[in-house]
Amino acid sequence: MPKRPHVRFIINPTSGPRRKVDVSAQILLHLDQEKFAHDIVYTEYAGHAPELARAAADSGCAIVVAVGGDGTVNEVARGLLYTDTALAILPKGSGNGLARHLLVPMALDGALRVLNQGEATTIDSGSINGHPFFTTAGIGFDAYISSVFAGSKKRGLQSYVELVMKEVRHYRHQPVRASINGKVIDTDCFVMAFANAAQYGNNAYIAPQADIRDGLLDVCLVRRLDFIKALNLSYCMLTNQLAHAGSAEYFKTSCVQVETEEPMMFHADGEFRGKASAFDVQIQPLSLKVITQQLKSTS
Repeated sequence: MPKRPHVRFIINPTSGPRRKVDVSAQILLHLDQEKFAHDIVYTEYAGHAPELARAAADSGCAIVVAVGGDGTVNEVARGLLYTDTALAILPKGSGNGLARHLLVPMALDGALRVLNQGEATTIDSGSINGHPFFTTAGIGFDAYISSVFAGSKKRGLQSYVELVMKEVRHYRHQPVRASINGKVIDTDCFVMAFANAAQYGNNAYIAPQADIRDGLLDVCLVRRLDFIKALNLSYCMLTNQLAHAGSAEYFKTSCVQVETEEPMMFHADGEFRGKASAFDVQIQPLSLKVITQQLKSTS
């Protein structure tokens, strides 16, 4: 009998609103045991998941499954970059941006069916000042919200929306200089988002035309934000449409350099990463294997 491919599940026990769900029982119930051998490990501290993922790849695991939210998925994926081991996702967070882009169901049994029946493909990743990301990174208001949300005890979409509505009235745009496709742009910046995938999470689409396998970043620049622009941008994000030209501008590029007069906050996959006054954002083409349903190209 041929040896079954080995699947390792990396579970963040503190991730997301569904902490009481018995994930190990769901795995035993729904994983195709005749097709896969498996084991389960648990993260014990921040930054543990990349170590566990790298060890799994080094030991020859065919698939490593990130069980958690966007932060856990980012950490596991970082450990699998440029390896032959594929990432799969059991979404257990509040946003689940990469899982949604890869058409992974939000229910654990549905996500396990994708693992059983899905196919391996290779996707791009990005990096901002050396920090890998797989859905989006950004500077400006979205990074500021990430920093505030990280310190909040309340989680979930409702808490996030309440925080945005509270803080958007006080946040002010800042001057930046961006180099995109060889052109230097001096501009105001409320948000500059660098998208590998189409959405932040929760089906909030910041770059509807983003293709996760095209070797390009989709850059969304919001220069200033007033009430009317905020309404248009919010509506378009929730309906998967490009914002009107007066609300946002879009660029496709393989790299972006940004300089700021004052240090600005930045995030990678919604995780606050600190402040900087210079940003180097790069695409890393076809750098991560993933298990997914059939993806549709937007090109």
